[in-house]
Amino acid sequence: MATYQDLGIKKVINAAGTYTKYSGSLMSEEVLEAMKASSNQFVDIDELLKKSGKYIADLIGVEAALVTAGAATGLVLATATCVAGEKKSLMRSLPDTEDAKNEIVVMRCHRNPYDQAMKLGGGKFIEIGNAIETHPWELEESITEKTAAVAFFVQSEMLEASLSFAEVIDIAHKHNVPVIVDAAAELPPAENLTKYVELGAEIVLFSGGKDLRGPQSSGLMLGKQEYIDSCRVNGYPHHSVGRPMKLDKETIMGFVRAIELYLEEDHQLRRQNWELQAEKIADEIKTLPGIKAEKGFPAQPLTQPATIPRVFISFEDENELNKIEVHEKLLKSDPSIVTVVNRNSLVINPHMLQSGEEEIIIEKLRQIILEKVNI
Repeated sequence: MATYQDLGIKKVINAAGTYTKYSGSLMSEEVLEAMKASSNQFVDIDELLKKSGKYIADLIGVEAALVTAGAATGLVLATATCVAGEKKSLMRSLPDTEDAKNEIVVMRCHRNPYDQAMKLGGGKFIEIGNAIETHPWELEESITEKTAAVAFFVQSEMLEASLSFAEVIDIAHKHNVPVIVDAAAELPPAENLTKYVELGAEIVLFSGGKDLRGPQSSGLMLGKQEYIDSCRVNGYPHHSVGRPMKLDKETIMGFVRAIELYLEEDHQLRRQNWELQAEKIADEIKTLPGIKAEKGFPAQPLTQPATIPRVFISFEDENELNKIEVHEKLLKSDPSIVTVVNRNSLVINPHMLQSGEEEIIIEKLRQIILEKVNI
């Protein structure tokens, strides 16, 4: 059996977060066991999606749920549902929807690389607002007979230019327009699983392979029954735009187990562990010459939860030693250590760190910094 070592692949210490590029998160033995146990018989996939969705919805306490092939697939299916519904001629024409009700209203400050999935589902974006502000009247006046949905990307609400979610729901629903919420990485807090559905969103999307720690190819769609049912019809195994976005039965059942475990978990204990790891790294690194390190939280929207504590490391003399250089040296080390570089800092995120890996990061950073200082 070939191993990562046989293929020449280095181990990664993940101090960046649940990025798809770095394989998301790690599954527990219980999830792997559920996947193995579900692999020994054939099932009807559509029946499995229906009944697993009902089971998940009951567990979480929402009206309806659907397992998807990642959150981006959820964006495709949600858009296809709002544009085409279950009308076969429109479903067959996706993503070509020029003559359909295909407009997705989105605030300019909410645009991001993942919204391209909504184009695949047949959506045409209507942007409102700018980088500085968005007014409620702009959303009000953008809604026409061609409006299929309003898109809302949760972390972008951090921006001053964003309307609040409450404002968006109020205006959209006044015009009988559904709201699609991309909350892919918005766990923790665990309360977000129900928050946006309870506030009125028709469809809410989460990644399955991030904080939920299900299979990396899984995603979770929650919302209102009529919309979730239509999303299922627009997806695999049916012959519509979602047909290529397949889920195997093992992924579905592994993800069901991941959700069971997540709902039973002590999330306060997890937060305490992240705090301790971040404090440990910051306290050790800030003693090194020319270095400033502090624990804090992001002030800008990211692709990772803003609720996770971070370590922000900056360098007094960027000409001598800078964040990009340190980031690249960490990447090239063995094991490879993945961090994030923002405008001002090298950022360490403990979200996916295993116990004891903070010590390896501290030691490697110490080596890199002291080697440079002693030159």
